[in-house]
Amino acid sequence: MAWNEPGGGNNKPKDPWGGGEQGPPDLDEALKKLQDKLGGMFGGGGSRKSGGSGGSSGGIPGALLGVIAAGGLLVWGLMGFYQIDQQERAVVLRFGKYLDTVQPGLQWNPPIIDEVIKVNTTKVRAVSFREIMLTQDENIVEVKLSVQYVIDDPTSFVLKVLEPEVSLQHATQSALRHVVGGTSMDMVLTGGRAQIADEVNQRLQNYINLYETGILVSKVTVDESKPPSQVQAAFDDVIKAREDEERLKNEAQAYANGIVPEARGGAQRVLEEAMAYKEQVIASADGEAERFNKLLAEYLKAPGVTRERLYLDAVQGVFSNTNKVMVDVEGGNNMMYLPLDKLGSQSTGGAVRDVTIDSSNIRELTNAVTEQLRRDAAAAGNRRGGR
Repeated sequence: MAWNEPGGGNNKPKDPWGGGEQGPPDLDEALKKLQDKLGGMFGGGGSRKSGGSGGSSGGIPGALLGVIAAGGLLVWGLMGFYQIDQQERAVVLRFGKYLDTVQPGLQWNPPIIDEVIKVNTTKVRAVSFREIMLTQDENIVEVKLSVQYVIDDPTSFVLKVLEPEVSLQHATQSALRHVVGGTSMDMVLTGGRAQIADEVNQRLQNYINLYETGILVSKVTVDESKPPSQVQAAFDDVIKAREDEERLKNEAQAYANGIVPEARGGAQRVLEEAMAYKEQVIASADGEAERFNKLLAEYLKAPGVTRERLYLDAVQGVFSNTNKVMVDVEGGNNMMYLPLDKLGSQSTGGAVRDVTIDSSNIRELTNAVTEQLRRDAAAAGNRRGGR
């Protein structure tokens, strides 16, 4: 049976709050009870019964409630003031929605309603990565990379990406693998670090601009590049072989630099000697021709004297180059031997005396030999005529 159905011979409805025959609670009574409780909390007097009547007196004065409300409002207003430093920017959200980006200075926003997120836009942040990857020539290298960045757009940094720094790490790894994958191992390990850093910087900035992270990359540095520890020994052997190759090339170049100029100098010397010999032969031939022409002119003037002179010069030239003379006597069987070397040196008392044979001595000796030969020839002729 429902609570408001008549029953028990009584037509009054039943109270669902257990009030028996009472009706619904009075709103004024409920407010008075709440006022009495608040008065007890703040030290005020509660309701008092007087003379058996149900009336009540006392409560919180209205002026006190006004002071409390004004104080709470003042505290709420003071809580809204905040300071933005020169190196900071503040992103203001009202009920979770973007409202404004606040510049440095003293600012105010209603607390609880607005949320203020401060972002340092001048602080240089840094993050490091160490990755093992393949190069273009299919070699494994280990690269340590450092990225320095600042927050350029605080609004995008706070609102458009959930974790912008994590996105930066992923973008850096992608850019690094892309650049190293298109570069040879020698470039990665030796002189190509600066070029790799520049390419990674450009590609990384394009990635994070596409993501709208609000981050500006200021510098990318390749701190270290080396082969993995598992292949370090083999790589050291390769480096040593490359150094030996370079050393041998330098030695060969030094030898070439020394021998080539020497060979060129020798060749130039031979050419100069050949040219000098050529000039000498030409000059000698010209001189001999000129001398022959002059002798011819003298011979035409005095043939006998000139012939005798030529003969003596020829004999002198022959005797000056030999130390033995063999003379074949015409009409006889004897051959005269003249040891000129013995004639030039004679022994006296065990001492050796050198006699210098000059052209005049040779001429005299030649004349004496010729005269003796003529006498012998004349004597032989006279003996034949007497017979």
